[in-house]
Formats: sequence, C-alpha cells, structure tokens
Amino acid sequence: MKRVLMTLCVVLLCVAFLSLPAGAQSGKKGNLPARDLLIKSEVETAVSMLQAIFTKHQKGAMTLEKAKELGADLLRELRYGADGYFWADTMEGVNVVLYNRKDVEGRNRLEDKDQKGTFYIKEFLAKAKAGGGYVEYWFPKMGQTTAQQKRSYVLLFKPFGWVVGSGYYR
Repeated sequence: MKRVLMTLCVVLLCVAFLSLPAGAQSGKKGNLPARDLLIKSEVETAVSMLQAIFTKHQKGAMTLEKAKELGADLLRELRYGADGYFWADTMEGVNVVLYNRKDVEGRNRLEDKDQKGTFYIKEFLAKAKAGGGYVEYWFPKMGQTTAQQKRSYVLLFKPFGWVVGSGYYR
C-alpha cells in the first residue's frame, strides 16, 4: 500500500509541476482557445491519474472500491493555476466529487439546471459519451452563491463510469 501511495504522490507532484506554466496562462481572459486547451489538458491529466490508480487495482494492489475511493480523494484535492479544480459525476448523474462540497457529493444532479435552463449534467454526460467536449453553462464559483458564465471540458473515465471535468469562468 505504501508503494501505491508513493506512486500516487509522484503522479500528483508531476501534475502540479507541469501545470505551473499552464496555470499562469489561465488568468488571460481574452485568450479562449488557450484556455480551452488548458482545461482539456488538465482533465486529460486527471483522467490519466485515475488510470494509474485503476491499473494498480488491476494488478491486485487494491479493490475497485478502494481504487474509486482513492481516485475521488485525489480528485477532490487536485488543483491547478489560481483556481482550477475538478469534479466527477457518474454516468447516472450522481456527483462523486465537487471541491469538498459534501452537501452535493452523493446526490443525483441529473435534473439540475442553471439560470438559463441548461441541464448541464445532461450536457456533460452527452459530451462525455461522444468522446469528450466543451459545455457552456452558469455555475457559482467556489465559495460563492451567484452563478457566473462557465465553460468546461468533460471526459469519460470508463473503468469507474465517471465523467471528469474542469472549466473556467468567462
């Protein structure tokens, strides 16, 4: 188990190190193509971290339940740039991780919609099923209650049945 944790710590340090230059660019509000590439790259990196955990499970180092628990714990704490974070929902719309929002984790969000009427979780699931993609919607920033326009990238991690995403506020 120590070996697994050490491997995961190395993965997280690499993600943090590689994200520093990209995170510095994320503050440039006018450069949307660069910001789109950043969030896509960060989500792909987060999914590769989940793949590393799943591979450990496949080799018998942990149960699938433990692998999912570890994956959720790491995703919950994983950050990039000034305010980048990740979330995950199951293909059924049940939230797995949302930046330590224990009031949301475990709740089915399939019918949640933003102030413009967008069922953003349904949009996430559709984009993920299609191989990944971008979704525009309104959502409050961490620690706030007023929704702001947001653009996110989502990607399916099939072994866990999770849609993993991250985004930026416009």
